[in-house]
Amino acid sequence: MMLSIRPFRIQVDPLRPFLLPFPRLSRRRRLLIIPPLGGAVWRTVCARAYRPTLEQLGADMKLDKRMLISGDEAVAVGALDAGVRLGTGYPGTPSTEILENFAEIGGKAQWAPNEKVALEVGLGGAYGGARILVTMKHVGVNVAADALFTAAYTGVQGGLVLVSADDPGMASSQNEQDNRRYAVAAGVPVFEPSNSQEAYDYTIEAFAYSETWNQPVILRLTTRVCHSKTIVQRRAVDPAPPQGRYERDIPGRVMIPAYAKPAHRKMRAKLNTIAEWAQTCPFTTEEPGTNGLGIITSGVAYQHAREAAPDAAILKLGFTYPLPIERIRKFAESVDRCVVIEEGDPYLVESLRAEGIAVEGKPEMYRFGELNVNRVRRILAGDTSEEAKPPAGKPPRLCPSCPHRQVFMALSRLGCIVSGDIGCYTLGVLPPFEAIDTCVCMGASVGVGLGLRHVLPDEDARRVVSVIGDSTFVHSGITGLAEMVYNPPPTGHVVIILDNGTTAMTGLQEHPGTGRTLDHQPTNKLVFEDLAKGLGIHRVHTIDPAEVGTDKVEELVRECLDTGELVLIIARRPCILAEPKIAAYEAAAAETCCG
Repeated sequence: MMLSIRPFRIQVDPLRPFLLPFPRLSRRRRLLIIPPLGGAVWRTVCARAYRPTLEQLGADMKLDKRMLISGDEAVAVGALDAGVRLGTGYPGTPSTEILENFAEIGGKAQWAPNEKVALEVGLGGAYGGARILVTMKHVGVNVAADALFTAAYTGVQGGLVLVSADDPGMASSQNEQDNRRYAVAAGVPVFEPSNSQEAYDYTIEAFAYSETWNQPVILRLTTRVCHSKTIVQRRAVDPAPPQGRYERDIPGRVMIPAYAKPAHRKMRAKLNTIAEWAQTCPFTTEEPGTNGLGIITSGVAYQHAREAAPDAAILKLGFTYPLPIERIRKFAESVDRCVVIEEGDPYLVESLRAEGIAVEGKPEMYRFGELNVNRVRRILAGDTSEEAKPPAGKPPRLCPSCPHRQVFMALSRLGCIVSGDIGCYTLGVLPPFEAIDTCVCMGASVGVGLGLRHVLPDEDARRVVSVIGDSTFVHSGITGLAEMVYNPPPTGHVVIILDNGTTAMTGLQEHPGTGRTLDHQPTNKLVFEDLAKGLGIHRVHTIDPAEVGTDKVEELVRECLDTGELVLIIARRPCILAEPKIAAYEAAAAETCCG
């Protein structure tokens, strides 16, 4: 029986999935809504029992001339208005919503297996004269760095903008690196917006300047800019940029040493020209104030500084590499005291002091975590007393019905040494399981597990297990599996893929192992069993951990450990939060197929 329910609007907690309160449906059949992180989000929800449609599961983003939207949404709208031909990236908070919204408002967007592949696809599109947007969180730039550094040498023909969404305070990350450092190391210009309007404007300008300079450009966002909402006034849309075209340039595109050496000099010459332009660029603005205090700032730190010190003179840098050194010097000399307010690393302070500009920086204690108005006031007052601790929140945990629970309970019972990975399953480190011993970066579980197997005494080595999620396996676990086959430890090894059919940690996105594209349409599917067997792994087991139960999972893992061979176990069960959506996608695909 189909039950129709009228559409209604609700405001949801941005950090917590919730069940729509449909009293006539069982709890299992109620529609689960998973909001993106950051800022309360309005969703228009229209549901039917048993089979919600794709449109009903999605969110409507209405495009107007004037909108209240987040920084991520603003980048998506800016990309659309800039005529971007393709958006590509890998999901990671706080960047995920950019491509999701870009696809929703009519742009062409796709998830790549990882950030390196995304940037390489983007680079190819830009070589072909098109405007390409590449998105990732800050740690994703580590993965993409190999391509990024050489792309600065080759340059681009079209516009190429790489969004680096940094996460000060590690709201959902394993570190809080400051990717302005990458700009300096790679030699790539950086735009740094402080609100949604600037995120929109800088996106459009970044493409224009990328084409002008024939260089990739980084658009650096931070968590608060990504997820905070401010008013955005859209521009009149410019004529569409020219269609893609390829112009052969072997010395400029093929980075063998003979061509790379002059390309490096050419790139540095470009940066010198850009540095001259930076002295008068419109994205650096000066706000007058008292001569007693001047503040140099950028990004969301500007918002905090403006509120914390309303009478101060402020130099806001919207373009942070190369820096407008002479303009900054002139500003610093015009005030009695000049303080740099910046989140993360003392990038600005170190750069300015290296140029002989006398500025104050923040005490080391404020390097960690996000800034806010109160912290900026403390910085300006030189207050290094202990900060008030934030109220304790509810500790995270695996969902009560998570299919990973049986696996972690089995590993805990067996006393395994577990090399873990990045994903919601990392919560297996917490009680009651305490079943993860290491977690470094995407894909490291396999390599770290192999390293332990190679050096530990046999008795301990035989307890080592690598655990990795399905999306993470596609991202960077496949090469670890190749390493396992190529350099097998004497005791063998056991890898467990926790396949819940989605990229759960960042909001239930698709990946090559789901058989669906970013907009949930059917596509080719990567089959893990076939891949493992093709690599030469003969022992491959597929189980449903929730169906067989903890005892059977424990029995299988023990048997695999005892063989001393190379084994892949695929523990496959859809994420409880994704299950209704997956059912809807499959039903829609079946209806389309059957016509």
